[in-house]
Amino acid sequence: MVRIRVLVVDDHRIFAESLAAALAAEPDVDVSAAGSGPAALRSLERAAAEGRRYDVLLVDADLGVGLGGALPGIRPAVPVQEVGEDGLVDGISLVAGVRGTQPHIRVVVLAEKDDPRRAALALQAGASGWVAKDCSLSRLLTVIRGVLREETHLPPALLTGVLRELTAARKHRTESERLVESLTPREREVLRCMVAGLGRKAVAERLFLSPHTVRTHMQNVLGKLGVHSTLAAVALARRAGVGPVDLAGDVVERGGQLA
Repeated sequence: MVRIRVLVVDDHRIFAESLAAALAAEPDVDVSAAGSGPAALRSLERAAAEGRRYDVLLVDADLGVGLGGALPGIRPAVPVQEVGEDGLVDGISLVAGVRGTQPHIRVVVLAEKDDPRRAALALQAGASGWVAKDCSLSRLLTVIRGVLREETHLPPALLTGVLRELTAARKHRTESERLVESLTPREREVLRCMVAGLGRKAVAERLFLSPHTVRTHMQNVLGKLGVHSTLAAVALARRAGVGPVDLAGDVVERGGQLA
């Protein structure tokens, strides 16, 4: 019998372990539970290293919200909540990170309540389903088996709202892309540095420009994008699909030391 490997991710440990126990009663389900985002990442990495990858992730939509949990190496791909420089993310951003690194995994989001906006964000992040936490076990098993057949599962009551949200998001993305296209190549470089969280001095050093020139470029970027702050410019850039510059290549060896 081919067994479905499932990982339940919820920072309410009692719920996670109870759900895992219920799923484990199914003869074709092999299930584990993780009580946080970092724990889930460790489980995924360990399973991949051992050649026994998970098939389905069940992720709490509100994972880590209000708990200050940070997931190293994953920056939010969708504007779920305000995100600080420490990289705080929630469950939907975890979906985006996992789908970006292990696209074979199907993700189902478990939610306390139906929310068209959050459900649309979950789909944009790569989720294949949105299920109420209080749904029946048979319903959840139907969804788990369905997403493995490339099906997308949403509560019928959410369909209209989710389609409306996705249509609006597409419109906003198109407008954001048009604004970004108005930037010069150098201004786009500066914008990508801003998305990476670099300040004016760091941008100047990276692009071999004076701080004064960088300030001028940043002012031009804000003006052309029609925003009044770096945070707003970064949010618009992300909507347009603009990613950060690669900072990993900045680590170079000088005189036997890393600089």
